[in-house]
Amino acid sequence: MRLVLLGPPGAGKGTQTERLVARYNIVPLSTGDMLRAAVAAENAIGKKVKDTISRGDLVPDEMVVSLIAQAIDAPEAKNGFILDGFPRTVKQAEALDRLLKDRGLKLDAVIELKVDEAALLARIEKRVAEHKAKGHAVRSDDDPSVLRQRIANYRKETAPLSDYYQQTGALLPIDGMQPMDKVEAEIEKALQKRVAA
Repeated sequence: MRLVLLGPPGAGKGTQTERLVARYNIVPLSTGDMLRAAVAAENAIGKKVKDTISRGDLVPDEMVVSLIAQAIDAPEAKNGFILDGFPRTVKQAEALDRLLKDRGLKLDAVIELKVDEAALLARIEKRVAEHKAKGHAVRSDDDPSVLRQRIANYRKETAPLSDYYQQTGALLPIDGMQPMDKVEAEIEKALQKRVAA
């Protein structure tokens, strides 16, 4: 199964990714994790990525597409994958389509977690407070001002993907404001319908 998971920051993509990975025995391909790994490596690319992320801006397409291509070609992705955080723009979606087509592959579905932005900001602020209470480090991209920038970027750059994937017939919109188990059940139901069709 090859999936894309869409939704603004804090929509619950990480949680649903974990559940889909376990259910379908597929690998999670999180551009956020890939980019954080690049930052941790502290090489030239990592430094560029760190500066970009700390401003709340998007990392250049070429860099992200290259990381995705390597991940899709890896042996562990043979059984399928779920992309979280990519594509973020229609241009990236087109690049992903080309990348998959070149490999004789296609997406099975694009799951979009629909959420209310005000509730979303409250959810993220709660997550930050919980991390701080547990003594965990808070990611720089969870800073409130950076978060607002990330949501604005999502609205401007990523929201148009709904229309793009609606036109391809791949989009499965899911109400992401429900409890996590209910969201998971709706995703499973929608995927089973898609597979049956």
